Amino acid sequence: MSALTINCGFIPLVDCAPLVVAREMGFAQEEGLVLELHKQPSWSALRDHLALGALEAAHMLSPVPVAMSLGLGGLPTRIDALMVLSVNGNVVGVSPDLAQRMRDQGWPGGFGDPGSTGGYLIAATGRRLRVGVPFPFSMHAELLYHWLGALGMRAPDELDVRTVPPPLMAEAMAEGEIDAFCVGEPWGSTAVERGVGELILPGAAIWAFAPEKVLAVRHDWVAAHDEAAGRLMRAVARSARWLADWDNRMMAGELLARREYLDLPAEIIDRALMGQLITSGGGFSGVSDNFLHFYRKAATFPWRSQAAWIAANLAKRTGLDRSAAIETGRACFRPDLYRRHLDGLGFDMPGASDKLEGSLNHAEAVASARGNMILGPDAFFDGTVFDPHAR
Repeated sequence: MSALTINCGFIPLVDCAPLVVAREMGFAQEEGLVLELHKQPSWSALRDHLALGALEAAHMLSPVPVAMSLGLGGLPTRIDALMVLSVNGNVVGVSPDLAQRMRDQGWPGGFGDPGSTGGYLIAATGRRLRVGVPFPFSMHAELLYHWLGALGMRAPDELDVRTVPPPLMAEAMAEGEIDAFCVGEPWGSTAVERGVGELILPGAAIWAFAPEKVLAVRHDWVAAHDEAAGRLMRAVARSARWLADWDNRMMAGELLARREYLDLPAEIIDRALMGQLITSGGGFSGVSDNFLHFYRKAATFPWRSQAAWIAANLAKRTGLDRSAAIETGRACFRPDLYRRHLDGLGFDMPGASDKLEGSLNHAEAVASARGNMILGPDAFFDGTVFDPHAR
């Protein structure tokens, strides 16, 4: 097998771990790949470099392939999501001043009650909360809109949403540019470490199984380089399976801490990998066994129903035809390639490529190729269930 170089962009976040592990633990090399990882300063830079061909692949926000394929933001380019890289992993945080105002309203604190916490947040801020998100087309934004919208806010109209690259989120809070944020780890914890933020909610409390990052490529690239795409997918999938072993996550934290990746103390990264976060300067801790998934519960599978949910939300906010947007969005996620290229790795494959999103309040066995697949919970906090085929 001849060596093949793949240039892959990433943003320094804990959920780039499958790519870092694939490179550093030899999974890419075993597939005959030289996986070159290129740190990017922002999601817009990463998006543009992928669209223009400077990168073959990218660690990408799950809504971006859908948005780009719909012609929203930047260069209209058809982008495919080969597989999901991570599920969940986000945090919602507020400034210490806003946290105190919430307490003055009666908020008891905590790290897991989206209904009560959101109500106190709205009461403490009124209707123009300045909130930072890493990118307009992101799961961070979608979670915020769903959460606050379900509690009576006209989101996003009644929010002042500001785009802040993840590594700059704590700085934006310190400078008083935002009152709150939704960001991927470890940048929420960095705000806590600096004394400029308090974590009030994990993203998983809003939607229990939200696809966060995907392995993205241009549609024309994968059409012309099917074998290369297969090698890359197998390397990353094996990396994800390695990360499912909790004993390996501390080693992953040490890899991610390196200067070329996150360049942060390993102990901050370890908290996110283990779902054990320090939520405030007072040392209060928030523990979530559902905080971040790389492999279990079919975490890597690119469900077309999840792409449809994203597309339906984007269509509603931008005035696009809902049915057409959903069909375009569904086509971006590629379970066909996932099934074909990962079939020999022993992965259990779900029997369908769509499901009712938000329908599982508990873990349940579902139809699959090997008959041992467990999915869920994947519920939205407000009981919403999304049917990808309803028009």
